[in-house]
Amino acid sequence: MQKSNPAIRITYVALLALLLLAPVIGLYPVFVMKLLCFAMFACAFNLLLGFTGLLSFGHAAFFGSASYVTGWFIKTQGWSPELGIIAGTVAAAVLGVVFGAVAIRRQGIYFAMITLALAQMVYFICLQAPFTGGEDGLQGVPRGSLFGVLPLVSDTTMYYFVAAIFVASFLAISRIVKSPFGQVLKMIRENEPRAVSLGYEVDRYKLLAFVLSAALAGLAGGLKTIVMGFATLSDVHWSMSGEVILMSLLGGVGTFFGPVLGAGIVISLQNMLADKVGAWVTVIIGAIFVVCVLAFRKGVVGELQAWIERRRARATQPVASA
Repeated sequence: MQKSNPAIRITYVALLALLLLAPVIGLYPVFVMKLLCFAMFACAFNLLLGFTGLLSFGHAAFFGSASYVTGWFIKTQGWSPELGIIAGTVAAAVLGVVFGAVAIRRQGIYFAMITLALAQMVYFICLQAPFTGGEDGLQGVPRGSLFGVLPLVSDTTMYYFVAAIFVASFLAISRIVKSPFGQVLKMIRENEPRAVSLGYEVDRYKLLAFVLSAALAGLAGGLKTIVMGFATLSDVHWSMSGEVILMSLLGGVGTFFGPVLGAGIVISLQNMLADKVGAWVTVIIGAIFVVCVLAFRKGVVGELQAWIERRRARATQPVASA
């Protein structure tokens, strides 16, 4: 079993401290909240791609559908934010069961294309359904009060609520991956025929991983709606699925912190360059992605981990030979 690296623990403690102190040191809370929501979305996607080996081109369907469901219940039905988020997460999970039941029967590019096709169906439903607001989306979604007691109008209060959910989701994903269930997912990723030969019902494991990933993506989408106050068609568009793939690949697929870093890179670039270069921001991010893929095939975090492992192997080699 791989030993825990003290340096990794120190890094996570430092990042947690930075997360807690972000509003104090002058970081814009709304920007950081948006970053955390998309980081959670990327971590949810990485659970499917990085640890199960299933490439989905339709994850925007779960993110966007939860955004709409959460916004609709809060705005029109007067639900509290926690109930709205739960409703959105459940809706994404149910959609994940439907998508997964159809898609996991195929592998590779066929799996990806089926998820894309199903996601496009969800997009057109959101475009045509009257309760979604059509092209205008759901605007003016109130933040409300948490449990009817704690108002979330303040950006600082909302920030710590989002940060708490992000940390809980990150720890949950870590626990899932390190559990016996997660080890089976890794075996399916590495050698699915061997998993079948050992008697594992592979389709059931893949379906459960798919539903878990969809639910966590829905949690991120519902949270984003409350933070930003709206849900739009861009949340459920196929380009959103492309963005989350980009975030995961940039940071490092199959790593815990990689998707968080990838989301930070993409969202920061969008925030900094949108006003300066307009639509060209997509071209710039695409060029950065090409460079990173050529220079860092395992992603930024993946390459860093590989470099650390190589140094550790070289350091222990003389001891082994002696």
